[in-house]
Amino acid sequence: MDAPAPIAAANPCSACAIRNRAICADLDENEIAILNTLGRQRLLQPGEQLLWEGEEAVLVANVIAGVLKLFTQTSDGKEQILGLAYPSDFIGRPFGETTPYGVEALSEAHVCVFRRSDFDRFAREHPRLEHKLLERTLAELDRTRRWMLMLGRMNAEQRVANFLLETADRLARDGCGTAVGVQSAAFTLPLSRQQVADVLGLTIETVSRQLTRLKAGGIIALPARREVIISDRARLENLIA
Repeated sequence: MDAPAPIAAANPCSACAIRNRAICADLDENEIAILNTLGRQRLLQPGEQLLWEGEEAVLVANVIAGVLKLFTQTSDGKEQILGLAYPSDFIGRPFGETTPYGVEALSEAHVCVFRRSDFDRFAREHPRLEHKLLERTLAELDRTRRWMLMLGRMNAEQRVANFLLETADRLARDGCGTAVGVQSAAFTLPLSRQQVADVLGLTIETVSRQLTRLKAGGIIALPARREVIISDRARLENLIA
């Protein structure tokens, strides 16, 4: 894979939409200016892959806009989605020799990519960034533990409800969802129903059945196959309480 060239613009970091939420949020302007010279911004089309599982860890990246999937290949050659990356998320494996998962854009995605070796060196020289990396790593570990708990203890209805709430919250925070009332929100699912089923450890028939039940109960509306409106958030939350 070709290494990224430096960004040509003076300092796009200063106008970055996720500047205050990204891994570089605690850096001062001088540090940001240095980091800016190490990376470049890249636009990914839906289905375009950024990282490949098991290959040399050449790149790491900040997600600026769009949604990407993290996935692995099972022993029988099937794809297993491990998680989703939203704006302000950091992807890749700093200080690692190989990439532990593949990363592919689900929507048009804007990312800021760095050569991993350059990023590692910068992080070692700037303790605040190293500290932020540790915070993100521990937060990801906590999310993984909660996810394992969900898969182990929640039934199909609860898994789907939890997924809808989490997706709505992430998309709303990143400006991709729309609040349409005190207890309601509208958003576009970044995954197909089959992909949702894979993430939740369910069949596509089960996911579709649960969505239909939630719609029939007036908890959600489904204007189109991937369009979701949470009509009654309180009742959706009660399903997983």
